[in-house]
Amino acid sequence: MNDFKNEGVAASSSWPYQANGLKAEGQPVATVFPKEGVTGWADTTMLHSEAKHPVCAYKWMNWSLTPKVQGDVAAWFGSLPVVPEGCKASALLGDKGCETNGYEQFNRIHFWKTPVAEGGKYVPYSRWDSGLYCDNGRPLRIGGKQ
Repeated sequence: MNDFKNEGVAASSSWPYQANGLKAEGQPVATVFPKEGVTGWADTTMLHSEAKHPVCAYKWMNWSLTPKVQGDVAAWFGSLPVVPEGCKASALLGDKGCETNGYEQFNRIHFWKTPVAEGGKYVPYSRWDSGLYCDNGRPLRIGGKQ
């Protein structure tokens, strides 16, 4: 966030987390949703199919989806709660937190999508992660070096 404070940035993409933090410090920052919309993503929590303690994991998931927790996380991260009731259940988020973080603009968010394999067109992450497609730390293109 130093660039916004010290480097004279006129415009940039950002998350509500940064914008809210800068505003809280009194920095001259404003946010806008362009008419074309914005990109965004939905974080997920997953349960491993062979989890040693699935009951505990489900209890944690259920707790994490309660309105107060969702509202508190939204306040901390500058996001929107997955549970809409979270907009009113958190003192940390306040009365205008969901509005500030773009709740009214939700239909203008174009969510990122994880690429699917499409019949082998893409290399699965597990193969990238294995180092099979790296040469001295640089990724290789399938069939040769980049």
